[in-house]
Amino acid sequence: MAEMRVLITGGAGFIGSHLAERHIELGDEVVVLDDLSTGRIQNLRLILQHPKFSFQQGSVMDLDVTSKAVEKCDIVYHLAASVGVRRVVDDPIGTIERNVSGTMCVLRAVDRFKKRLLFTSTSEVYGKSAKVPFSEDDDIVLGPTVKPRWGYGCSKAVDEFLIQAYMRQHGLYGVIVRLFNTVGPRQLGNYGMVIPTLVRQAMKQQPLTVFGTGEQMRCFLHVSDAVHALTQLASESSAKGRVVNLGGTEEISVNDLARRIKAITTSSSQIHNIPYDDALGPGFEDIDRRVPDCTRVRQLIGFSPKFDIDAILRSVVGHELSEKEGQFASGALQ
Repeated sequence: MAEMRVLITGGAGFIGSHLAERHIELGDEVVVLDDLSTGRIQNLRLILQHPKFSFQQGSVMDLDVTSKAVEKCDIVYHLAASVGVRRVVDDPIGTIERNVSGTMCVLRAVDRFKKRLLFTSTSEVYGKSAKVPFSEDDDIVLGPTVKPRWGYGCSKAVDEFLIQAYMRQHGLYGVIVRLFNTVGPRQLGNYGMVIPTLVRQAMKQQPLTVFGTGEQMRCFLHVSDAVHALTQLASESSAKGRVVNLGGTEEISVNDLARRIKAITTSSSQIHNIPYDDALGPGFEDIDRRVPDCTRVRQLIGFSPKFDIDAILRSVVGHELSEKEGQFASGALQ
C-alpha cells in the first residue's frame, strides 16, 4: 500500500498513540490533533522526534483548526471523544457536547475536502440490550434520559447517525468501528477503566475495588490487536459504509478479572465490592454482559485477536513495572 498522510484526532490518548506508532511503522506520515484534555503528550514520546510525525494541540470543535488539519491528509481517524464512565457521570454536558459537536466539525471538514474517515464508536451504543452477543444490526436499547450514564452511548449513537447521513447524502467514505473494552499499556484508570485501576491497586497492595456484585461479564481486546484491525479496516474497500464490532471474544467476570490480577502481581490485596450507588452515584445502571458478535470483522479482514486475557494482563502489569522503574531511575519517586 502506498504511503499516506494520516490524521488522528485524539491521537495523544491511549488508543490513538498506539495507532500513530503503527502508522509510523508502516511508513506513513502522521499528524495528531489533540487538546490534551485527557490525552498525554508523553504517550507519544516514542515518535515525537520522528521526521514523519507532527503534533498539533487543538480541539476538534474548532472548525478552522480541524479543517486545516483535514485538508492536508489522506485519511482521518476520528478518535477524539469524552471517555470513561467516571468522566461521563461527572461531566455529562461536556461529554455530549464534545462527542456530537466534535464529530460534526470533523464531518464538515472531511466532506469539504472529500477525505476518507474511520470513526471509533463504542459498545455503549447498544445500551441495555439483553440480546447477547451484540450484533451490528441489532436494535439500540438505551436507558432513561434522567440517568446521565446513558448520555455517552446516546451521543455516540448520534455521531453514528450523522456519519450515516453524510454517507447517504454526500457520498462520504466512512467506516464506523464499535470498540469493546480495549485495554493495554498507557491506559489510565482515572476515568473508571477497570484493568489499569485494579492492576495499580494490586501493585500497591491496596484493596481491589470492584463495582456492584462483580459478576458482570466483559470481553477485553489488547490495544495492539485493536490498532492492527483499525488500520486494516481503514484500507479495506469492502468495509466502506459498514458498522463493525471490534472486541475480544473471551468472556470473564470482573471478580475473576480481579482474582487473575492478584495472581499475576502476587498481591495480597483483598477484593472489595462497592455498590454502584456509592461508587458512581444514585441510580447508576450497568449491564450484565457486554459481548461482541465479531463475525463481520472476521469476514472483512480475517480478524482474530492474538492476546488472550492473561497475555493482556501480563502486558499491562509489565508496562506498569517498567514505568515505575523509569520513575525511580529518573528520581521522580523519593
